[in-house]
Amino acid sequence: MYLGTTVATTPGKPALIMAGSGYTQTFAQLDAAANRLSQLLRSAGLQPGDHVAICMENHDRFLEVLWGCHYAGLIYTAASSRLTSNELSYIINDCAAKVFITSKYKADQAAEIVAPTPNVALRLMLDGTIPGYESYEDAVTRFPADPLPNRLAGNDMLYSSGTTGLPKGVAKPFDGTPLETSSGSVSGMLGMLFGFTADSIYLSPAPMYHAAPLRFTMAAQATGATAVVMEHFDAEEYLKAVEAHKVTHSQVVPTMFVRMLKLDDAVRTKYDVSSIQCVIHAAAPCPIPVKKQMIEWFGRVIHEYYAGTEGNGFVYCNSDMWLGHEGTVGMPVGCTIHICNDEGEELPAYESGTIFFEGGATFEYHNDPEKTKSSRHPKGWSTLGDVGYLDNDGFLYLTDRKAYMIISGGVNIYPQESENLLVTHPKVVDVAVFGVPNDEFGEEVKAVVQPKEMPASAEAAKELERELIAFCRSNLADVKCPRSIDFRPELPRHPTGKLYKRLLKDEYWKNAGRSI
Repeated sequence: MYLGTTVATTPGKPALIMAGSGYTQTFAQLDAAANRLSQLLRSAGLQPGDHVAICMENHDRFLEVLWGCHYAGLIYTAASSRLTSNELSYIINDCAAKVFITSKYKADQAAEIVAPTPNVALRLMLDGTIPGYESYEDAVTRFPADPLPNRLAGNDMLYSSGTTGLPKGVAKPFDGTPLETSSGSVSGMLGMLFGFTADSIYLSPAPMYHAAPLRFTMAAQATGATAVVMEHFDAEEYLKAVEAHKVTHSQVVPTMFVRMLKLDDAVRTKYDVSSIQCVIHAAAPCPIPVKKQMIEWFGRVIHEYYAGTEGNGFVYCNSDMWLGHEGTVGMPVGCTIHICNDEGEELPAYESGTIFFEGGATFEYHNDPEKTKSSRHPKGWSTLGDVGYLDNDGFLYLTDRKAYMIISGGVNIYPQESENLLVTHPKVVDVAVFGVPNDEFGEEVKAVVQPKEMPASAEAAKELERELIAFCRSNLADVKCPRSIDFRPELPRHPTGKLYKRLLKDEYWKNAGRSI
């Protein structure tokens, strides 16, 4: 996967347009910038297979950084710009990054992580500098725009939170494929399933550090398509970008559908979305009524897939398939699905069990052999830990997900971290954190706390709730922290100490009309 074909044929074609600022980078400019960075990284001593960490907002030059690492044959880890300094330091150290690239927007955090990440040999910052960081712009201009000799293709290693709360890198084999002959699996899928061509205009509204936006945007550019990237998602601005750039393809999460549908009719009908050929959604379950409304509005151009950062399997459906099997996430593509019980035995149609993939890509969890082992079936199949069933036609339906994992607005959240933190507060005796229904985001984070002393009044309860949420947010990324807290004299626990979290969770879900 690389840009060379389009650079040779249409060098002046826009490769990137930032939806807000209008910043535009042609394929020739993007390729040259990537070459300069690859030269810089090689001169810094990095060899194919070494690691680079990146943390920044949806920046004008985010994609050239990704391509520069890719051209240098490096393994690049794009970290969330919403992480706390401790979380970011952990990821940088865990992936053994030799280079860290960030922006002035992240300057305060960039300063905080210098001491805890002593093995980083080179730190680059865009838009300005602080002590310990070199100017990215000045550094890359010292190097030629010529490609490195004998280039190998790099690949990403993105982090997915573990059930213990510590994020785990999803490592794919680094096979040393020559860059010019490499073809990412996503690139092939874009053409086969979604109809991408060099004439496509791809709108990406999500943070670039997430797996799908990063991989799809790079693959779209490798196809020769122009990528329009939103700095931040806004429902009306999304529709405005579709009309202004005559967008043909886009990928969203269901929360974005919800926000667009909540716009006033006058706003929704103001913009021409007739250029859209394909809108892809993934990352979280989409409520059936929401998807129906989107198909009615945009037409039968809504596509869905179910997959994970691990890349071990892929399930797909288009609008016609979904309308014939409402609620499905689709049928397997390039893999086989097995539904198994706790003993690993395969189950018949309509019986729920753990979803295993056979024939997908191999992966392992970086520095976590136990987690890797727990994801494998005795026959070698792998699982994301989700639960579902197949119908008689072979369509997959999700009925549950990884134990207690919360998906809020397409972001995977594991509650163990906030539980472990909240229980250390002097006013907390016991705590359970889980997802509860949220009409816009699918789920939101809820905590149920057994306090040392039950609040004497509703106002006292509110004050304690504010105190605990503030305590959590001072130590963890806000997305992981509870949005609300209820108090109880005691939490349901077995004499062995096992928390019956499901009993608590079911109370909040019983009136929701759904279980996911």
